[in-house]
Amino acid sequence: MKGHLTFLGTGTSQGIPIPACSCSVCQSVDSKDNRLRSSVLMEIAGKNFCIDTGPDFRQQVLREKVKHLDAVLYTHEHRDHISGLDDIRAFNYQSKGTIPLYAPSEVIDALHQSYPYIFESNYPGIPKVQVIEIVENPFIIEGIEIIPIPVYHYRLRVFGYRIGNLAYITDAKTVPESSRSLIRGIDTLILNCLHESPHISHFNLEEASAFIEDVQPKVTYLTHISHHFGTHLEIQKKLPKNVFAAYDGLRVIFETIRNL
Repeated sequence: MKGHLTFLGTGTSQGIPIPACSCSVCQSVDSKDNRLRSSVLMEIAGKNFCIDTGPDFRQQVLREKVKHLDAVLYTHEHRDHISGLDDIRAFNYQSKGTIPLYAPSEVIDALHQSYPYIFESNYPGIPKVQVIEIVENPFIIEGIEIIPIPVYHYRLRVFGYRIGNLAYITDAKTVPESSRSLIRGIDTLILNCLHESPHISHFNLEEASAFIEDVQPKVTYLTHISHHFGTHLEIQKKLPKNVFAAYDGLRVIFETIRNL
């Protein structure tokens, strides 16, 4: 069964362009250099699953004309990955129901702290959610198996996810062997790659390239890209033939299995 993944955003916590920045990337007229905060939408068997709801979530779903949302998966609790949660209200109204949120315990705690009105009030019009805690074990959403991939963003645990023959990993600096073994030989890998210089909590290009060489995916798309990396065209020239710089709105097809 085929699924479709759309890159809602491919930028860092600041996005591109950055306010008040006059660099060539932030001033680029190429639409591929306009990067909202990192998130993806997966469409599988008529169901829409979003990974992360950052501060650009409203703009992203409007751009992609998303009409319904069936679940949200969270990678970690940083604001550029959770701060658009309030905007799922429109999907509550459309479906006349709650939206399930799948998240590790750290994210659940952060959501309660950031959005107490969602969890402590019955006021009309607030987001209606069902929070489901996930651990480092596979789980099922709407018949689709999701495999968590624990990675580390400096010392912070982050969950990547494998769905069928596709894996999505953002905000990673360290990936243990137990997680690498979950994705070796996968068809499609989506991987964070900040820029070329070393960084305390993200892969740079050298580290991302070494990781790709180790796990040997058929094709890789880089995301969570900084303006320090260069323009889209400049980045692509630095990459081997099976590695691509993702951009906002890019759609890829992948294979998955429905577990009935």
